[in-house]
Amino acid sequence: MKRRVLFICTANSARSIMAEALLRHMAGDQFEVASAGTQPTEPHPLALQVLSEAGIATEGLYSKQLAELKGQYWDYVITLCEKAARECTAACQGAQQIAWDFPDPAETNRHATFALTLKELKERLGLFTLVHQKETGLKPADYSPVAIFKAMADDLRLAALLLIKDQEKLCVCELTEAFEVSQPKVSRHLASLRDAGLLETERRGQWVYYYLHPRLPAWVARVLDETALSNGALIERPLAQLQAMVDRPVVQCP
Repeated sequence: MKRRVLFICTANSARSIMAEALLRHMAGDQFEVASAGTQPTEPHPLALQVLSEAGIATEGLYSKQLAELKGQYWDYVITLCEKAARECTAACQGAQQIAWDFPDPAETNRHATFALTLKELKERLGLFTLVHQKETGLKPADYSPVAIFKAMADDLRLAALLLIKDQEKLCVCELTEAFEVSQPKVSRHLASLRDAGLLETERRGQWVYYYLHPRLPAWVARVLDETALSNGALIERPLAQLQAMVDRPVVQCP
């Protein structure tokens, strides 16, 4: 299951956009990556140049406003300057926040400085991916009954799981509306269900949708089927709230 990583700096023109491209290049099979700025401008030409020279794809890179990503769930939010660390509190809720402080290479406007920043980012991201592999390696996806029933042993998590099963795919804002709880709380519970292997995620446009993991063991699928069949009242009110939602996101075809 891919973990979601958001890099943030002030302008989203050099450090964070380079980190986005680097991590996608180094471990795109492990992470879903994005970057944003608290005061975004546009990608610096030298940032794109050193990435291209290193054989790293730059297609689709653009500077984004942090507000564009508000409401999305992130496993890791990594800030690359002190200013961003102070201003990204809203984006960090429910995520593991990591603060790195790299000098802005745009201040020198020199190719050598951008190349050095890229090298240092690559070294730091190498350590980050190594630690992540070790941590996730301690969590075998064996669907042990204890882990599964612990994941479902919460009113909100169980109801969210059943609602997602009923609707097939739901995003965080829909679940927030359905259960009338905060986005960080919903995100934390969804992360627990995903860590247990019960849910998977998929990006459609600006939204990340949650759905039942397609490789659930037969016994887990039967438990969910029987629970849904015999306990429809658990999602009766949330389903009504969801159906009455104004401006509900529309699932876009890929």
